[in-house]
Order: sequence, then C-alpha cells, then structure tokens
Amino acid sequence: MPIRVEENIWIPLADGTRLAARLWLPEGAETAPAPAVLEYIPYRKRDGTRGRDEPMHGWFAAQGYAALRVDMRGTGESDGHMADEYLKQEQDDALEVIAWIAAQPWCTGAVGMMGKSWGGFNALQVAARRPPALKAIITVYSTDHRYADDIHYQGGCLLNDNLWWGAIMLAYQARPADPAIVGEGWRRQWLERLERMPFFPALWLRHQRYDEYWKHGSVCEDWSAIQVPVLAVGGWADSYTNAVPRLLAGLTVPRRGIIGPWGHVYPQDGAPGPAIGFLQEALRWWDQWLKGHDTGVMEEPMLRAFVEDWNVPAGTRAETEGRWVGEAEWPSPAIQPRRWALNAPGALADTAADESDIPVRSPLSHGKAAGEWMATGCPGELPVDQRLDDGAAQLFDTAPLNEAVEILGAPELLLDLAADAPVAQLAVRLCDVAPDGRSARISYGVLNLTHRDGHDSPAPLEPGKRYQVRVKLNDCGHRFPAGHRIRIAVATGYWPTVWPAPTAATLTLRAGASHLDLPVRQGGAGGVVAFEPPVRGPAAPTTQVSAGSIRRYSKQDHISGETIYVTEGVGGVFGEGILRFDEIDTTLAHSLKRELTIRDDDPLSARYVLTQSYEMGREGWRILIESRSVLTADLDRWHLTTELTAKENGEVVTERSWTEDIPRDLV
Repeated sequence: MPIRVEENIWIPLADGTRLAARLWLPEGAETAPAPAVLEYIPYRKRDGTRGRDEPMHGWFAAQGYAALRVDMRGTGESDGHMADEYLKQEQDDALEVIAWIAAQPWCTGAVGMMGKSWGGFNALQVAARRPPALKAIITVYSTDHRYADDIHYQGGCLLNDNLWWGAIMLAYQARPADPAIVGEGWRRQWLERLERMPFFPALWLRHQRYDEYWKHGSVCEDWSAIQVPVLAVGGWADSYTNAVPRLLAGLTVPRRGIIGPWGHVYPQDGAPGPAIGFLQEALRWWDQWLKGHDTGVMEEPMLRAFVEDWNVPAGTRAETEGRWVGEAEWPSPAIQPRRWALNAPGALADTAADESDIPVRSPLSHGKAAGEWMATGCPGELPVDQRLDDGAAQLFDTAPLNEAVEILGAPELLLDLAADAPVAQLAVRLCDVAPDGRSARISYGVLNLTHRDGHDSPAPLEPGKRYQVRVKLNDCGHRFPAGHRIRIAVATGYWPTVWPAPTAATLTLRAGASHLDLPVRQGGAGGVVAFEPPVRGPAAPTTQVSAGSIRRYSKQDHISGETIYVTEGVGGVFGEGILRFDEIDTTLAHSLKRELTIRDDDPLSARYVLTQSYEMGREGWRILIESRSVLTADLDRWHLTTELTAKENGEVVTERSWTEDIPRDLV
C-alpha cells in the first residue's frame, strides 16, 4: 500500500506545549481512516531513532496503519522540560496524545501503543491509566517493577549501568532541537534545556530502596489497572526479560509472551539470532485488537520461548543454537521444580549430605567474565568462559548428567548462611560445564543481603547469625546436554556489574542445609512453534561516514593488585560508526569510554570514570557535547561528579558541573 510521511507534525497539549511527531500514513487515510500505532519515547524521532523507525513504522503504514513516533516533552523538537523518567507528567501527556490521535480524520479512533525499553515501560504505565482510545499494547524489553528490574538496581545492589545510562541521558538531553524544524528560537530553547537539565544519575542514586519513587510506574503494584490486551517480548541476552513471565502470571487480560535469544534490539533485527518476523507478529496483534479481525493470536501458546542449547561461551555470537517451544499457559504445569542439595566439599546432589560450613570470600574483581549487563547485539558483550570467574567462587557441581535437563523459568537458590559484616553481597551464577571444562553462564542473580526480606525495608545483618536466604536468578531457557555438568558458583561480589558492599565480607554457607531448585520442563510439551522470517520496510537513506570500533577488555596489575575493566566505543557507543542521514543532512557520532577499577582486597578502592563525546549537525550547524563523570565511595557516602561542555561550531556555549555526596543506605 502506498504511504506518505510527514517529517514533523505538532500535537498540541492543553497547557500550550507542543509535542513533535513523525507520521507515516497510508495513502487515502483521510477518506478511509486507519487505526493508529503510537511509539512515545525521548530519543529524537528526527535523527536519534530514524534508522530504526523508518523501516518499522513505514512497514506498519504500508499494512494500513497510521504510525506515529512522538518525542516526549522536553526532548527532540518537543517543547517543555523533562525532569526525570516515567513521571506522571509523561503519562498525562500520553493520555492527551492518544486522545488527539483518535480524533484525527485519518484515524478510526482505535489506537495501539508499542515500544522497546523506555517505550515498553510507558506502554504498560499508560495502559494502567486506561485512556479510552487505547485498545492494545506491545511492550518490548520492559519491566513491571522499576526497582527490581531496571538499569539502576538489581537485587538491592547498585548497578554500575546507573552511571552509564545517567551519563548518556545527560548527553542526549544536551542536544538542541533542529533549527530546520523549530526555526530561529532553537538556540534559546537549547540554552534553557541545558540550564534546567537534571543530574540524572544522582536522581536515581538517592533512592536506594523500593520506595514510593520506584513504586510509581511499577505496574506490578496493581495488575488489575491494565484492562487492554498485552503482548510482552523479552530476550535472554537482554536485561529486561523477567517481566515477561510475571506479566503473563499477573495480568488477567488477553496476553501473550515471546522470549528469544536476543539482546536489546527489536526481534526483526534480533541479535544474537535467530531473528524472527516480529513485524508480522505485531501486525497480527494489531489486526486482532484494533481492527477486530480474528488472526489466531489467542490460539498461540501463552508463552513462546527459545530454549538454548550448549553454545560455546564467547563474547561475540551471531547465532544461538536452540529451538522454539510453546507453553499453553503460564505458570506451566509442564514445568516443575527439581531440587539439588548443595553438599560439601562442592557437590550438587539429589540428596543432602551431613551439614558442614564452607567459608566464601571472593576477590572483589570476581565478575570479569560477566559481559555487559544489557547486551545490544554488538561484539564482545556476551559472557565469556566462566572459568575466569569460577576460580574466584565456591563451586557446586553435579556429576555428569545421564540425560539432558531442560529448564524454562527462574532458578532459585536457598542458602543457609551467616556473614561477618552488617552489609554483604551474594552473587550466584548458574553454569553449563562441558566435558572439556568450558563453563557457560546460563543465568545469574545478585542480592544485597540487607534486602533479604524485601527491597522496601532493608535491615543490617547480625554478624555470625544464620539466615535462610532465597535468591531468585534471572529467568532463562536452556537445555543441559547429557554428559555436561550443572554448576552453581557462589561469590561475595560481582564487579563490574554491581558496586561492591562498603566492607569486604566473608560468608559462611551451611552445606547440606542449602539447595537449588531448577524449573525443569518436560521435553516435547507445547507442540511446535515457528515464526516467519523477518521483514522490514524501506530503510532511511544513510551514508556511513566512517567505520566505528569497539573494545572490551580487563587486565590486572600484579604489583598494585588493581583490576581495570574497560569498554570503549568510537564513532558509536556500540561501535556502529559515524552515520549521516541523507534526507535531513545530519551526521551523528557518539564515542564513550568506561574505566572501572578495583583492588581485590579493598571495596573502597572502586572507581568508575566515564568519558564521552556526542557530535551532530551539518554544514554551518555543528554541535559537540563532551562530559566526564566519576563515581567513588567511602564507608558512608557516594561521591558523584560530572563536568559537561556544550559547543556550537567550535565555540563553548555552556559549561555545567555537578557534585553530589549521597549517603549510602545499606548498599
């Protein structure tokens, strides 16, 4: 179907603010109205996500849908100020946007909302506000629980990606609106945006427990608030997967879930592969709920998931070995927990042996083999051979398996333990160990032990006191082959994924009184699952100005005892290089380097330095944003600083600096 694209339209809000949108329309929609699909995020529809938007939303329009990419208040070309993520203001604006779309002559009045990451979050949050015109949503790589499963905290531990993402948001929000869209007022608007820009990483670091700040926008607080059909999508290599099983179990509306092997990219571009025909799946969802056609989506299994086979543990993988399976309902009666006891000196066994104590105190650099917290489909980001970390942990192995063991869901570990410090961490890895010794990480979990009874009311440990602690690892789908061993690795930290506890602690595990529960799936349950191959619409005309590069490495100084972990993307954060969008003559380059250092015996030696530069523009209009952020901590406080400079055509426009000392709240 022929389409036309409106490069920019303005959506007026009641308070006079205008939101900027890009619109793809089927030809003739003014006389034959179409349902609409909305994606509503802060990442600049004009240039920031143009390469991804064009082939996706253009394809939807060619299938008979009006597709809109709307920049949130205070982002891209939109008016106003963005003070934080997922605010009530963001939701309020979305309600107005949906009502405006439904009232347009080219729209039938039926609206769907979709998004990945931020857009997946606010699709759930806006659905919970129940705008009348919203008929269904698709949420991709999102969460129902903003504290437990977002980029800021995990298991009550501070994720180092909190600073990574906060620094990126500073660079993103320091970008000006395009003069070609907003006209002569662009510079005044830019200066105001720079002056009012919040210190994002500090906003999130001030809330170290599950308080009202995080409960706002966490739809798990009230599942019944969502009354429209939900398609939820996750990826095993991504960091936003645990919400899919929770949404399926918690919601009561028509719902379906898909979990593939992918990182943080839409599944039609899914990496590591196999990618799937996700746009066709989305179209079936929209046709069912926005057009009223029976497309058979409710005849599909409630959960379609990719169960991975043994894959050689390497940082880069193009394709993942495995197969698709289906579960008619979730939780699935075909999946039952199978228990293994943790026995001394290091065995996983069907029955518990006599109880005995095993001390665990890991070097603080344990975690070097973890890969990135959030994979994005770029080189070097996946977990590597876990033998690099296995030597720094207490290991519990099964005997070689007599038959394959297939799991789907969340492994859980119950540990009987004591600590010698009031604040301590626990890091647990589930690994598949091949006969030749190679160790592949299948799942992991971290827990700040002061959060052992919940994230909303942490309490110090009483040194020497024994506790029963339950650790839920990330959901996973995996088939352990016969002849391989299942391994549990227990450690006292996970650097550089999470910031260490303020003091090095020794845990004492009670072997014989601790156990592992794996969600074992009966093979063959659920029938055959298959997807169409990926399709896409025409790509945005783009020129590769120069190739990018990506480096990821760790090294240890055997004199100082310091370990450094470095990632560096040149030209693009993920190595994609410098690109020019030809239709709008705009060139983009984003380079970022992270340096995380720690000594094995001193948690207060931890230091994180992040430097970045973001360049954008065209002849006569060149913008450069540069920043340097540093995070350190002492026993009682975090110390966080950032310096940011914004330049126009080589001249400094604004220099901003932030310094925050934030009390540690049992973290």
